[in-house]
Amino acid sequence: MKIRNTLMGAGLALLAGTSMAQTADIANHVYELQFAMDTFYFLVCGALVMWMAAGFAMLEAGLVRSKNTTEILTKNIALFAIACIMYLVCGYAIMYEGDIFLSGIAGGENLTSEKLTEFAAREGGFGGDSIYSSASDFFFQVVFVATAMSIVSGAVAERMKLWAFLAFAVVMTGFIYPMEGSWTWGSASVFGMYTLGDLGFSDFAGSGIVHMAGAAAALAGVILLGSRKGKYGPNGEVRAIPGANLPLATLGTFILWMGWFGFNGGSVLKLGDIANANSVAMVFLNTNTAAAGGAVGALLLSRLLYGKADLTMLLNGALAGLVAITAEPSTPTPLLATLFGFAGGILVVLSITFLDKLKIDDPVGAISVHGTCGILGLLLVPLTNSDATFMGQIIGGLTIFVWVFGTSLIVWGALKMIMGIRVSEEDEYKGVDLAECGQEAYPEFAHK
Repeated sequence: MKIRNTLMGAGLALLAGTSMAQTADIANHVYELQFAMDTFYFLVCGALVMWMAAGFAMLEAGLVRSKNTTEILTKNIALFAIACIMYLVCGYAIMYEGDIFLSGIAGGENLTSEKLTEFAAREGGFGGDSIYSSASDFFFQVVFVATAMSIVSGAVAERMKLWAFLAFAVVMTGFIYPMEGSWTWGSASVFGMYTLGDLGFSDFAGSGIVHMAGAAAALAGVILLGSRKGKYGPNGEVRAIPGANLPLATLGTFILWMGWFGFNGGSVLKLGDIANANSVAMVFLNTNTAAAGGAVGALLLSRLLYGKADLTMLLNGALAGLVAITAEPSTPTPLLATLFGFAGGILVVLSITFLDKLKIDDPVGAISVHGTCGILGLLLVPLTNSDATFMGQIIGGLTIFVWVFGTSLIVWGALKMIMGIRVSEEDEYKGVDLAECGQEAYPEFAHK
């Protein structure tokens, strides 16, 4: 406190000896620095979220059988490219009412000294609205779109046609996700009736908006697609189909864990002042400890249920903890964040087991991790954030789920009628690598 008062006193003394023009010039330089810092922070966090695409690719490639590895990798690269293009063409405009495809995005070159002076006067110094390049905001938003679509990839693995999946990715990233995003992070009313924020809905970084939305789209596809051959016995018994490369799946989980710091940390939207810098640090801390809690919760429950430490449950438990804390990582204490993650780890094991009993075949557990635990994350928000209400969270969650699941079911259904969404039984037996991509990921092992 003494140091802060000394600095403030020195600053006032400095300003007292300057002219109005000099004072305005100093303010401009301060805000230019804040603009540069917040823009750079946005870009770094966006790059971390982009790195999550590698995490999804490695996780899914590790949890599918070797004969389906090339196709799952192809899907992950292709969906990321499609998401980037579709969000640029129309998605961003739908979500935030901004035309950027033809006109471009206004950046720092339009933030003149006069505008900075006006901003400083309006906001009264540090702690006001975030100021950063609009291009950095677009980059940060577009990698979130790709994350939502990546969730779908693993759930429909090993039996969906590649081109049907990519056709769905066009609609998901260009229309379905941006529409629900406009009702939540944008300012649009739901079908012109109400805004979710006014109803007490809050989703800090996207437990519902991104993760549950991706899971809802995946669930619709899995229902129409059906389960893999041999997954369920004639009497309903569940037959495990092990993944081909658990070291790869483990690497993917660590990559996702790391990328999540950008996912949640970047959602603070600002770094250039003391309060927000502290908030960023708290978000990083809570994100990390929630993942740890989720991993431990899933590990302990799998030991109780199966008598052994199940690595795949452990991996999904860490991701479940991350999803659960994503709706509100800034307000819980580290202890609460750990407990929230622990609850996610417990829930994901139960959810995976329950969905298997319903014969909903999800090879990587994506629907449980991102959907079931996404719902949990939304419901936990009011426990630490007084701006959110349980009713608002329920209404918001239902709005997102009904919209994404309903529209996805329509699109998947149309694709099923037009081109078919499932490969032939023969191609599924041989592996979709050869059928869809014409090459194998592990040819030296396939023919031994």
